[in-house]
Amino acid sequence: MEFELSKEFRDRFQQALDERDNTFIVETLESVQSADISSLLYEFSSEESKYVLDILDKEVHAEIIRDLDSDTRKAFLKIYTPTEIAGVLNQLNSDDAADILHEVPVKAREEVLALIDADLRLQVVDLLRYEETVAGGLMAKELIKVRQGWTVNQCIEEIRKQAENVDKFYAVYVVDEVDRLIGRVSLKSLVLANAFKSVAEIMEEEEVVSVETYLEDTEVADIMQKYDLESVPVVNVNGQLVGRITIDDVVDVITEQAEEERQIMAGISEDVEEDDSVWRNIRARLPWLIIGILGGLMNAKFMGLFEAELMQVTAIAFFIPLIQATGGNVGIQSASIVVQSLANPSFVVEGLWTRLAKVFLVAMLNGVFLAGIVFGANVLLFTEFELSLTVSIALFSVVLFASFMGTVTPMALNYFGFNPALASGPFITTTNDLLGLTIYFFTVNLLLI
Repeated sequence: MEFELSKEFRDRFQQALDERDNTFIVETLESVQSADISSLLYEFSSEESKYVLDILDKEVHAEIIRDLDSDTRKAFLKIYTPTEIAGVLNQLNSDDAADILHEVPVKAREEVLALIDADLRLQVVDLLRYEETVAGGLMAKELIKVRQGWTVNQCIEEIRKQAENVDKFYAVYVVDEVDRLIGRVSLKSLVLANAFKSVAEIMEEEEVVSVETYLEDTEVADIMQKYDLESVPVVNVNGQLVGRITIDDVVDVITEQAEEERQIMAGISEDVEEDDSVWRNIRARLPWLIIGILGGLMNAKFMGLFEAELMQVTAIAFFIPLIQATGGNVGIQSASIVVQSLANPSFVVEGLWTRLAKVFLVAMLNGVFLAGIVFGANVLLFTEFELSLTVSIALFSVVLFASFMGTVTPMALNYFGFNPALASGPFITTTNDLLGLTIYFFTVNLLLI
C-alpha cells in the first residue's frame, strides 16, 4: 500500500519523537519504503531525523542517506561523526559511497576513508579521482567479470563468489588476461549452455557497447537510452574494464538535466531550490528579469518611432498586445520542440531541410487559421475592413517569422556551444516582441497609412 503523509500522522510521529517512543517508530516504519521514510523525515529537524535513522536497520539508514538530495544531505551530514559516516558508507556500493564522500569536508573525508572497509576504501579512492560529471564518477566498481578461456562451470562458480558484493547485475562481462573488455554473456546463455563449453563459445556475437571513463554523463545517458541498456561497462584508455554504470544512476542524470533545462527555459540562470537562500534565488532569477526589462524599454522606444501612425489611426494600438503575445507563444512552441529534438545528436545532420520545410508548413497553416479567426472577429467588432485585413496579414507574417526564429535560434545556440534551452525562455520572447512590432508597423504603413 502506498504511504500517505497526513497531518494527523505527522503529529502522531512528532509525539513519538518527543516521548522517545522507539517501539512506535520502528513498528510504524517497518513496512515503509526508504524513499517514503525520506519524505517523512524532511518534516523534522536534522537531530530528530538522525534519532529516527539511528534506531532503524543499518541498511535502511544508509539507503535513506543515499536517496537524500545533495544539498540536504550535505547539511545533514554535518551532525554525523566520521565513524557514523563510515558506518553508512559500509552499507553502500562504491559509487554511492564516493558521491557522499564528495560532499564531506576534506579533513573529515580522510578520517572516514581510514574507517571504512579495506576493499571499499580501495574502490572509493579510485572513484574519487574522477569528476562527478563523467562516466568515471558515475560508475560503480562492483561487477561480475570472467575470463574468455574459462568453462561455463568455472564462470558459475566465480559468479557465486563475486555476486556477494554486487546487489544487482544484468550481464557477465568477459575480459582477457589483462582485463581488456572483449564481450559479454547473458545469464540465460550461461544457465542453458553445456557446463564444459568455454565462455568464448557462448559469448554474444555483437560488439559490446561500452563507455570511456572520461565521457560526459549526459553522453552516457544518451548511449544508454539509444541502446536501451540496463547497465553499461566502463573502460579506461587502454580498454580495460574498470566499472559499470547502472540505469538508476543514469535516471538521476536525466532528471537533473531536465530540471536544469526547465529552469533555463523559465529564465533561471542557475540550479536553485525553493529552500535555498534569498540571495541565491535573487541571483538566479534577476539577470533574465533585467533582460526582460531592457526588452520592454526597447519596445517602448521602438513604439515611440511610430507615434505619428498611432496618432493617425489610434485603433492600431489595440492590437499590439495580440501581435506580441501570439509571436511570443509561437516562438516558444517552436523552440521547445527543437530543444527536445536536439537531444538526438543526429537532428541537425539528418534531414535538416526537410524538418525546416515541415516547420514552415505548420507555421503557414497555423497562421492562416489564426489570421482568419482574427479577421472574422475584427469585422464583427470593428466593422473596418481595411484595419481587419491589415491586422490579419500582420498576424500571419508574425506567426511565420516567430516560428522561424523559434526553430533557428536554438539550433544556432547549440552550434556555437550554448545551451539551446536558452532559446525557450525570455530570450526568444523578447526577440519576438521586437520582431512582431517591426512586422506589424511595417504592414500598417504598407497597407493602411
